[in-house]
Amino acid sequence: MINSEHLCMGCMKEIGEVQQCPHCGFHADTMQMAPYLAVRTVVANRYLIGKLLEYNGDGATYIAWDINEKKPVTIREFLPDTLATRRVGEKEVTVMSGCELSYRECMADFVELWRKLTRMSGLSALVNVFDVFEENSTAYAICEYVKSITLRDYLLRLKTGYIPWEKARALFMPVLSTLGMLHTAGIIHRGISPLTLQIGQDGKMRIGGFSIWQARTAKSDLSAQLFPGYAAIEQYGFEGKQGPGTDIYAFAATLYRALIGSDPIEATERLTNDKLMVPGRFAEQLPAYVINGLINALQIMPEERTRSVEQLRADLSASPVAAAASGTEFEVPAAPPVPPSNPQPSGKQPVQKSQQGKPAKKDSKMSENKVIIIRTALISAIVGLVIFLIVVIAAGDKLGFSIKEPETEVVTRQEMVAVPNFVNRNYAEVSSNAYWTNNFTFEAVEEYSDTVSKGYIIKQSVQAESQVNAGTKIVLTVSKGVEQFELPPVIGMDYEDAKKLLAERKFSVAKEESENDGTHTEGTVQAVVNLVVGKSYPKGTKVTLIVWGAAPEEITVTDAPDFPDTPGYTEAPDEPVEDTPATQPGEQQTDPVVTEPPTTEPVIIPTEAVE
Repeated sequence: MINSEHLCMGCMKEIGEVQQCPHCGFHADTMQMAPYLAVRTVVANRYLIGKLLEYNGDGATYIAWDINEKKPVTIREFLPDTLATRRVGEKEVTVMSGCELSYRECMADFVELWRKLTRMSGLSALVNVFDVFEENSTAYAICEYVKSITLRDYLLRLKTGYIPWEKARALFMPVLSTLGMLHTAGIIHRGISPLTLQIGQDGKMRIGGFSIWQARTAKSDLSAQLFPGYAAIEQYGFEGKQGPGTDIYAFAATLYRALIGSDPIEATERLTNDKLMVPGRFAEQLPAYVINGLINALQIMPEERTRSVEQLRADLSASPVAAAASGTEFEVPAAPPVPPSNPQPSGKQPVQKSQQGKPAKKDSKMSENKVIIIRTALISAIVGLVIFLIVVIAAGDKLGFSIKEPETEVVTRQEMVAVPNFVNRNYAEVSSNAYWTNNFTFEAVEEYSDTVSKGYIIKQSVQAESQVNAGTKIVLTVSKGVEQFELPPVIGMDYEDAKKLLAERKFSVAKEESENDGTHTEGTVQAVVNLVVGKSYPKGTKVTLIVWGAAPEEITVTDAPDFPDTPGYTEAPDEPVEDTPATQPGEQQTDPVVTEPPTTEPVIIPTEAVE
């Protein structure tokens, strides 16, 4: 049976009594960042809270242990940072003054969202939600734990930074079907992105990162979490109602990232200067109907965008329904890759239809823009390639090297990010920050420090403010605190030997002497003050040793001092006093003085007894 006391709170694997997990590196002494629940807190008398996984405007997600079922789960806690907080060491949430109404409304939306998700369990591209309950003046959702990585991390680990359409089709189409089911249930995600789509060990992609609408909309009561390049324009506060089209835009943007290898341009920038294009090298490789589907779904204005998941699925499947709805076909000739100025597929003029199926003008602006985008991309690619070859050949002739035959191009994503200053930050905070963990790969190396508190970062391998590729590995040196040493047993040892042993263990030593009655060996350690042998203490801890002092000298009679100034006392004679006449002639005779036999020890007697 698994003992929860022996579980790593970072990955919920059994590790015995070791302090640092050999699987995930989580240290047992790691403190949770405020105001989130402390590690090993228990909620609902059932769930043991572990490491904080991520947080945003409406709450936090922890890994946890289901004590009843003996398995790991994840717990989503409602904790909006603009409306509530929690005192360190407490479980109860405190609502900020004046925010009570907003807090109750947002919490009601949180409970409603997650209860709807409990009814969606069983969908292949969705993490199962087991339970929703209220406690500690807040609410919690208990979810299935699936070991996975984000789509973004998955793509960054590829040499190319992108995947071909057939691979993307297998990953994305089940997600699109699940998204349609969510819309049917009245759930709009508003956060589909490479950071919220997870790829599990089974190779399936699942939707995660659910939040209430206030956390995914600018100018709300919560801190908005919008993913630039993936959030639709209506989420920024512009006119336009959020709905299924909001998720369709985000899904198409995520698919674009997977196929092209770069983030789409942010919607707010596209609104004034739309430069979003499919690069020429990808336009040659991707099916025309896929490009057409992306163009339809990535329209900036909601009313011009693909309206439903069903339509987008048809667009990406090249079904007859999709072709009839779009009314536009694209062909990319092998050589030269430039489409004719007035394409006439199938020998007849295409007719564009609106989403409602009504005829539209055949020279509509949308259709015209689609052709221009493809044509411009292909022409730009060809012209750029020609200029590049001319420059390189000229330089090669001048420098004396030859040009090899062109090889298959491998594109490596070069997204650059600035490195923050992690020094003096708590490592637990850094390693649980979703933005940092998605931009960098961290490796923690521990070392002792006399000046930096335990768990805080001493130094980093990449200098702060450096511009590096996304996914760059950064080694963080984390303080283990002041080095600890075990106090060895020194009682009964010679003081000098004890002092030397303690100095080797980095203790400082003080000495106090104790009175010796002569029964103890001078200079030996009698006791240690206020410290416990066998317990560990920080380097430099002061140890006070009580040491036996010198034994007293033995005093004998012959060595004893005379007492000449003491009246009435004298030393006894060595021999007994003989009987002598006690009186002089003419005086009355008195009884003779009787003396006792001499003892082995001298006796001091009064002088009045002898005259």
